[in-house]
Amino acid sequence: MSALTKSMARGATDVPLIEQTLGDFFDDMAARRPEREALVSRHEGKRYTYRELQAASDRLASALLGLGLAPGDRVGIWSHNNAPWVLMQIATAKVGLILVNINPAYRTAEVEYALNKVGCKALVTMARFKTSNYLGMLRELAPEWAHGQPGQLESAALPHLRAVVWIDAPGAGVDEPGLLRFSQLMASGRANDPRVAEVQGTLKATDPINIQFTSGTTGFPKGATLTHRNILNNGFFIGECMRLTPEDRLCIPVPLYHCFGMVLGNLACLTHGATIVYPNDGFDPLTVLETVQAEKCTGLHGVPTMFIAELDHPRFPEFDLSTLRTGIMAGSPCPTEVMKRVVDQMHLREITIAYGMTETSPVSCQSEADTPLDKRVSTVGKVQPHLEVKIVDPATGEIVAPGVAGELCTRGYAVMHGYWDDEPRTREAIDAEGWMHTGDLATMDAEGYVNIVGRIKDMVIRGGENIYPREIEEFLYRHPKVQDVQVVGLPDKRYGEELCAWIIPKPGQALAEDEVRDFCKGQIAHYKVPKYIRFVTEFPMTVTGKIQKFKIRDAMKDQLGLDEEKTA
Repeated sequence: MSALTKSMARGATDVPLIEQTLGDFFDDMAARRPEREALVSRHEGKRYTYRELQAASDRLASALLGLGLAPGDRVGIWSHNNAPWVLMQIATAKVGLILVNINPAYRTAEVEYALNKVGCKALVTMARFKTSNYLGMLRELAPEWAHGQPGQLESAALPHLRAVVWIDAPGAGVDEPGLLRFSQLMASGRANDPRVAEVQGTLKATDPINIQFTSGTTGFPKGATLTHRNILNNGFFIGECMRLTPEDRLCIPVPLYHCFGMVLGNLACLTHGATIVYPNDGFDPLTVLETVQAEKCTGLHGVPTMFIAELDHPRFPEFDLSTLRTGIMAGSPCPTEVMKRVVDQMHLREITIAYGMTETSPVSCQSEADTPLDKRVSTVGKVQPHLEVKIVDPATGEIVAPGVAGELCTRGYAVMHGYWDDEPRTREAIDAEGWMHTGDLATMDAEGYVNIVGRIKDMVIRGGENIYPREIEEFLYRHPKVQDVQVVGLPDKRYGEELCAWIIPKPGQALAEDEVRDFCKGQIAHYKVPKYIRFVTEFPMTVTGKIQKFKIRDAMKDQLGLDEEKTA
C-alpha cells in the first residue's frame, strides 16, 4: 500500500457484508455445527451445544410472542452475565423485538427514564446482585404490581410496561407475586412454534433489534439504535481479526449489557461457530483465571483494568494459561506497558486492540493477529472492512495530514440507525454525508494505523500548549512502581489548566510525589509534569471498567477548592 497523503482510509471489501438477519444466520450456523459447544456459563453450571441453544432460543421466542409482543416492540434486559441474557439476545432478534440493554448499575430514577424513553413493554431482570435489589427498585416505582396478574401489569410510573420476568437462580429464595419467573416464561413457550418461523421470515437485515444507552457528559442517556446488519457484521469482522474458528473458546468477563460483551464477545463467537464462556456474572479476576485454565480457553476479552487485576492477582502464577492465543483489549485507552505484559505473561501473542463506540456497533478500527507487535501495542490498528475513517480539524472539518491530531469520524454499515426518538441529537452526531463524529482525538500514520490520543473534551491547554493526558499516562506507566495512572486537567489561575495525576502504586510498593517528579525530569517537557499527584487505591469507573475522569476532576476541585469560573 502506498503511503497516505491525508488522514483518510477505507477498509477492504473483498469479503461481502452479511445481509441476513441475526436469527437466520444463527440458524444456519446451528445447522452446520449442531453438536459444537456454543455456550458455557460456569457460575450457573450450564452448557449448550449450538442445537440446544437454538432450541432454547426458539422456545423463548415463542414465549415472548405469547406475552402479546409484536415485531418492533421493545423488551428490556437488566442483568449481569448469564445464559438467559444470550437467549434473550437471540430470541428477540428471531421475532423482531428490539432488545434494550439496561445498565446493571442503574438505580431507580435511571431505570425509570430508560424504560419510559423507549417504551419497553416487557422487562427481564435479575432479582438482585450484591447490593443492588432490582425487584425492590421496580416495586418502589410500581407498588401496585403486587395486586396484578403476571403479564398483565399496570403502573402509573411505568405506563408502557406490561410484563416483568425475573431470572430465578438456585437459592434465590424469593417469591414475587404478580411477576413471572424466567423458568415459567421458558416453560410457556412451544417447541417448533410455527409463529416464530413465520415472523422470522418477514424480518429484514436493516430492521432495528437493539438499543444501548450511551451517556455523554451532560444530559440524559441517549438510546443508540442498532440493526441486525450493524451488529451481526461487526461481530463477524471482529472475529475475523481475531482469527476465530469453531475450535476457539472465548472467555468473556466483560458485561453483556455493553457492546463489548454482546458484540465483540457473543456475536464474534456465534458468527464463527466458536464457544462462548462466561466465568461469572460479574467480574472477578480469580474466577477468570480459574475459568481459562479449566475450560482451556483460547481467547480472553477485557478492559485494561481487568487485565491489570488478573496479572497482579497474588495467585496468578498458579494458573496454566498456555491455551490462550487471542482476545481483545478495549473499552478505554490501552496502556502499552500493560499490553506487553499481557502478551508476555498471559500467552496472548495474538491479542488485538479494538476501538469504537456504541454508535458504530461498536468497532471501526482493530489491529489484527499479524499486525507487528510495535503497532499492536501502540495503535488501535486500521479501519475495519466496509468502513471508512478520516481525521479532521475539529474547527474547520478539513482532513488533516498524517501524524496530525484531529477528530476521528467513521462512515459505513456500522453507523447506528440513530438515537431512539431523538432526531436533533442524531443529526448532531451524524452529518449530512453519513459521517459519525466520535469526539475522539486521533492521529493516523502514513500506513493507515490509527492512534487515539484522547477525548476532545479531555485535552488540556496549559499556557497555550495542547497536552494529551494519554501521552503522560503512557510515560508514567514506565515507572516500575506504577500499576495504573490517570491524568486530568484542573483549572489554574495562571496557566488556565494544570495537570493532575492519580496513581495506583503496585502492590507492596511505596511511592512518593518527588519520586514521580524526578522520574519525569529530563524525560518529558516541564509543562507536561503533573503539578498535582495523588496516590489512590482505585479509580471511579463504570460497571464496564471505563474510567470516569470527570469524577477525578470533580474530587480534586473540591479537595483543592478550585472554582472553574474564578480561575478561568
